[in-house]
Amino acid sequence: MSIFDFLKGEFIDVIAWTDDTRDTMVWRFERYDHAIKYGAKLTVREGQAAVFVHEGQIADVFQPGLYMLETNNMPILTTLQHWDHGFQSPFKSEIYFVNTTRFNDLKWGTKNPVICRDPEFGPVRLRAFGTYSMRVSDPAKFMAEIVGTDGEFTADEISFQIRNVIVQAFSQTVAGSKIPVLDMAANTAEMGKLIARAIEPVIAAYGLTLPEFYIENISLPEAVEAALDKRTSMGVVGDLNRYMQFNAAEAMGQPGGAASAGMGAAMGAGIGAGMGMAMGGQMAGPWGGTVATAAPVTPPPVPVEKVWHVAVSGEATGPYGRGHLGRMVADGSFTRETLVWSPGQEGWKPAGEITELAQLFTIAPPPPPVPPVAS
Repeated sequence: MSIFDFLKGEFIDVIAWTDDTRDTMVWRFERYDHAIKYGAKLTVREGQAAVFVHEGQIADVFQPGLYMLETNNMPILTTLQHWDHGFQSPFKSEIYFVNTTRFNDLKWGTKNPVICRDPEFGPVRLRAFGTYSMRVSDPAKFMAEIVGTDGEFTADEISFQIRNVIVQAFSQTVAGSKIPVLDMAANTAEMGKLIARAIEPVIAAYGLTLPEFYIENISLPEAVEAALDKRTSMGVVGDLNRYMQFNAAEAMGQPGGAASAGMGAAMGAGIGAGMGMAMGGQMAGPWGGTVATAAPVTPPPVPVEKVWHVAVSGEATGPYGRGHLGRMVADGSFTRETLVWSPGQEGWKPAGEITELAQLFTIAPPPPPVPPVAS
């Protein structure tokens, strides 16, 4: 065996890559001193691309297929090496296999809340998260801009940067969309398209594309969600009086019957009183509006005082109220025999026969004694 035959057999003949890691994006084909035999076979499978780097410069990119590494298959590398078609010496180059399949179920989310202005709630802080898929669309650009000389590049090494780009685009899109917070759940698909369109130029500069982008959830802070739940509960309850009556009636039907009914009614009354004091007419809602409450209870009309007409010397005088007649009793001008009449009464009657007036004579003091006449 000649020395040339020995060298010819030492150099690599078949170049290929199979991957089962599910997260490797770029893998460098390792060969001592990067020596590759002229005429070797290169196998590029579906979902892959092979990038030749010669002397630090990207030379050729091979799409899926079987290639013989000869001058007619590597025009750029041939130009760099100034090879003749008959020259068959080995050459030294680096070969990187790039995974061009989709990397699915990648996560994104807002690390800090995004502040935006809602037309109903005012300034609010929003959080959001979702998933996306990523794939390499331009292997040469991806190698030049992101990978460099990394021998094994995984999706985790670029996903953090992609998340930053997504969050920035999400913040700008949400702030400029003017979609109410309560309507965002119905517009997540449209917002996802807007965000994907906004980040497309930035991602393309990395040699990447995002075939799928999803917004799974947009949420408010816990305190705001709690207030929103209370507002929803008030809308569901409706009339608080009827709600308490329903609770009291339902308590009577529970085990314990009438024994627990009093307790349930008392609890319902206490809850109703507390809610009434807290709500106090109309209270300002947490969103700047007002929450209508039950109308205040109107007191009954003031009773009209009963009056009487008094017969004095055959003529009707008055009408007088009960207090005025009491003073007349005190000065002796009104007695039990005095005839009186009131609207609705049948004829004139002595004052002593009328229950309301008879009491005046029982509490009136007796007449003062007449002082004796000096002899």
